[in-house]
Amino acid sequence: MRQQYAVKQLSIFLENRKGRLLEVTRTLSDAGINIRALAMAESAEFGILRIVVNNPEKAKSVLAANGFTVKEQDVFAVKVDDKPGSFCRVVEVLPKNDINIDYTYAFVGESAHAVLLFKTPDALMEKALAALKDAGVMLVEPMFFYS
Repeated sequence: MRQQYAVKQLSIFLENRKGRLLEVTRTLSDAGINIRALAMAESAEFGILRIVVNNPEKAKSVLAANGFTVKEQDVFAVKVDDKPGSFCRVVEVLPKNDINIDYTYAFVGESAHAVLLFKTPDALMEKALAALKDAGVMLVEPMFFYS
């Protein structure tokens, strides 16, 4: 099940300096790569930009060729109604099944729906997907992002 639902996410290490985010986005734009989802975490000295793009292999190659430090991870996505409590209903499934959430981020997708992305420990991803499927949560296939 993991291979069916694993979405490739790129994590890009960025020095916390003026224009660095612009350099990443320009590099991707110039290569014709579309950012489909993103989250950014920062500290005083650096940030980590997490992105899901329409062509992860090309993005990873282009970014690395332009001097960016890039790491690829598997995440998974679920689709929920865009209404109060939807996120909570998904999140409560994982701890009930002894699965830790490393981090999550979301975006509003098509009308009346939101897409939630989750990173769990790699060893627990299969278990997380099975638990969510058993709970009736709609898992999103990677082609949603790559088209």
